Amino acid sequence: MTTTHHAQIDWDEHGNPHSRAFADVYFSTESGLAETRHVFLTQNRLDERFKALPSDGRLVIGETGFGTGLNFLCAWQLFEACAVPGARLQFVSVEKYPLSLDDLQRALALWPELSVFADQLLTQYVAVHEGFQRFVFEGGRVTLTLLIGDALQILPQMDGQIDAWFLDGFAPAKNPEMWTPELFAELARLAAPDSTIATFTSTGWVRRSLNAAGFKMKRVPGIGHKWEVLRGIFVGWPQDVPTPSASKPWFTRPPVVQDARKALVIGAGLAGCATAASLAARGWQVSLIERHAEVAQEASGNLQGVLYLKLSAHGTALSQMILSGFGHTRRLLERLQRGVDWDDCGVLQLAFDDKEAERQAQLARAFPSDVLQIMDLETAQARAGISLKSGGVFYPQGGWVHPPALCLHQAADKNIQVLTHQEVIELRRENGLWQAWDGDRLLEAAPVVVLAGAAEVKRFPASAELPLKRIRGQITHLNATDVSASLSTVVCAEGYVVPSRLGEHTLGASFDFKSDDLTPTVAEHVGNLDLLREISEDLVERLQVDNLADDALEGRAAFRCTSPDYLPIVGPLADQQAFLEAYAVLGKDARQVPDIECPWIDGLYINSGHGSRGLITAPLSGELIAAWLDNEPLPLPRAVAEACHPNRFMLRKLIRGK
Repeated sequence: MTTTHHAQIDWDEHGNPHSRAFADVYFSTESGLAETRHVFLTQNRLDERFKALPSDGRLVIGETGFGTGLNFLCAWQLFEACAVPGARLQFVSVEKYPLSLDDLQRALALWPELSVFADQLLTQYVAVHEGFQRFVFEGGRVTLTLLIGDALQILPQMDGQIDAWFLDGFAPAKNPEMWTPELFAELARLAAPDSTIATFTSTGWVRRSLNAAGFKMKRVPGIGHKWEVLRGIFVGWPQDVPTPSASKPWFTRPPVVQDARKALVIGAGLAGCATAASLAARGWQVSLIERHAEVAQEASGNLQGVLYLKLSAHGTALSQMILSGFGHTRRLLERLQRGVDWDDCGVLQLAFDDKEAERQAQLARAFPSDVLQIMDLETAQARAGISLKSGGVFYPQGGWVHPPALCLHQAADKNIQVLTHQEVIELRRENGLWQAWDGDRLLEAAPVVVLAGAAEVKRFPASAELPLKRIRGQITHLNATDVSASLSTVVCAEGYVVPSRLGEHTLGASFDFKSDDLTPTVAEHVGNLDLLREISEDLVERLQVDNLADDALEGRAAFRCTSPDYLPIVGPLADQQAFLEAYAVLGKDARQVPDIECPWIDGLYINSGHGSRGLITAPLSGELIAAWLDNEPLPLPRAVAEACHPNRFMLRKLIRGK
């Protein structure tokens, strides 16, 4: 797995940034704004295209080379000036070496006329790690997806269509890897019909290579010291070049819902509230149906959840999703109240045995220090503010979250109607609508339903066979003391303990695969206290644990819902029996790709199976559901979206002959 490194910047005597690696400027030192607007906005006709967008329309811009974000901010400024309310801008940009926050702030200070947009970007510019990183601005009116990595490695992972391309890598002579036929083929693969393209370079071989990739390029007058620039339009995939391989039919996109943009989301925990918020941001009218009196009453109702990156050193699909989901959640949390709703106090995972120490050493070799840092015992104790059993690995951008606060924030959108005390017992499909019934009472109806009720989704026939399992977990609450307040970071071993929130620490958590009873037990409270002793005898003394009577221990229990491969289950649902019949040949030869359309169940989706990682994976999964439904570029690599797809289990069943 590669690691992300920040751009190395030199600043000239006028305060302009230069790339040390490529010995080139980030923008024209004489006319940066004018050049951006002339080359990218004017040549892509963005003024007229933004004005032509309907209230539920969108335009997707793709860019090679995010740099300082100048092009993005200029496009956003123009969009804000031209587009009607309800229209949306999606901006997707590749960057191998993202700027540090300090360098980005210094660079953007050069353009005070963009400050209203730059300030929003800077506020959210946290946890920008390798992979797909999603930023959401103005309630979802504008989204930015940064693809952090090498362009030729990360663009092939993208699934979506681009309406306008900005080619803005460093000059071809300085950075030839960004101007290759292979890269141009990726631009063509992702180009929507009649997609436009513009670039500052007019070099002949760049123009010829883009023509060969399916774009019709033209030299046009430049601006300032640029005599000429290039613009073009995508006219189609070249006939003499093999077409890119299509998605396998079981992972293709279902037909876009043509009916009213209305959806039912069943379950108002982290997954349901995130799904509702992502759809509402796109103008959908959402009925969020919850059987309890309020949102976040089950596993999402814990007082404190731990936010940290449970990573693999090997770049697995789960690890990629965690890196992307962590960043997305961290940016969401910036809207909430620090210290009450969340806190980025960091997370310290102790190296409690040799196996864990070796795992942490592998992680340290795979990830940069802004993701995680190895700490010896002395450093770890100084960071945690208590005596510990060992050192470990520290996640500086992690912390804790009050999950109900995040759920309430996401459910508060004006396009969301929260229906509490409503339990959906049955779903019926009538006249193109899904009807949610509680016995003989019709609760609501819509063309689309998203099942987000954890393991309760198994009550519905279409999702009954999904291999979801419930795991009972109990947490314990302990009153903070004057001396326990020294705990300054989350500390984990086989259990965890969290700095106090409103005078109370959370510790846990038990795992019980058999019990269906959610009544907290003394035995599990005692087990959680034993987990605390393994972390710090010092903290046990500070919390006066030995003076607590068993019947004075308090906490709550809830069910985690997890899948066999620990990835969430997110996406459209297919008819199981029809699926098994359509693709039965896979049982004989797994390499077959039958040319048979997947038997999708119209308008039925799922967002479940987040286990103990829901704070990280559920919010981004809401964006993934919305992308499936609105036919947008996916916010995750295609392979990761497929790894989370509900159809994966039926495929495995066929291939393994079970």
